[in-house]
This record gives sequence, C-alpha cells and structure tokens, in this order.
Amino acid sequence: MKELLRGLTEHRAETDPTSIDHRLSGRTYAIPFENVWQAATSLASGGLRGWSLWVADDQEGVIEASVSPFLFLAAEDVRIKIGLDENAQTRVDLTSASRGTRGDLGRNRRTIGRFIGRLDGLLDATPTQILDATHKATWQER
Repeated sequence: MKELLRGLTEHRAETDPTSIDHRLSGRTYAIPFENVWQAATSLASGGLRGWSLWVADDQEGVIEASVSPFLFLAAEDVRIKIGLDENAQTRVDLTSASRGTRGDLGRNRRTIGRFIGRLDGLLDATPTQILDATHKATWQER
C-alpha cells in the first residue's frame, strides 16, 4: 500500500546504494570508466526509445538527457553521474524527475531501472563485474 501511495505522489526518483528497490541501487562496475561512459552516452543519445541527450561532460562525469513521454504524460529530466568510487571502480548514479507536478505512478523508477538494465547489456557486464556498492573492499576491512 505504501508503494502505491508513493507512486501517486512522487515525481522524482534517484539511486542510492542502500535502496531496498533494486532498480534504485545504481551500479558499481569493475569496468573502466571510458567503457561505461561511452555506453551511457550512447543510450542517452537515442539508444533508448524517447531519450534525447542534452549534455555529456566526461570531465565532470555528468550526462543530462530528457525522456519524451508516451501519450499525455509529462517529460522526464534525467541526470546520470559517472565517476570512480573510493575503490577506483566505476560508479553510476541517476536521478529522474518528471516535469509535471502529479505523481508519476512509478515511471521515474522504471526509467532508471530500464537504463541500468540496458547499460548492463550494452557493457556485456558479467555478475563478477557488477559490484555491491555497500561492501567494503577486503583491503579496507581492517
């Protein structure tokens, strides 16, 4: 019931490594930054249906895009942040926000989930290359 109410009222979603919604945990890859960057910009610049790239700044690690709605729904603005975490692994986080003021019925969460799923596929990421962002590296555990 709580999730249904959230979908009716929220119009924004963002990733967090500790999220209980697996779509919103983002990604940490044992894949070089440049490979992840190229795949992400490819998806944001039309590799996904309805996506249009606005900004791609590899120095800042930021991609901004819009997602055109189907039917009469409000467009979404998506911000993708790609960088290296404290273990020098490539971290991808997203924020998706509807331009309208009504609840998005979970659309922003689905947008993030679809992007991450397609990014995994485009990178041909194996389970050993998708890391748990909440787990410390063994050399840091002491």
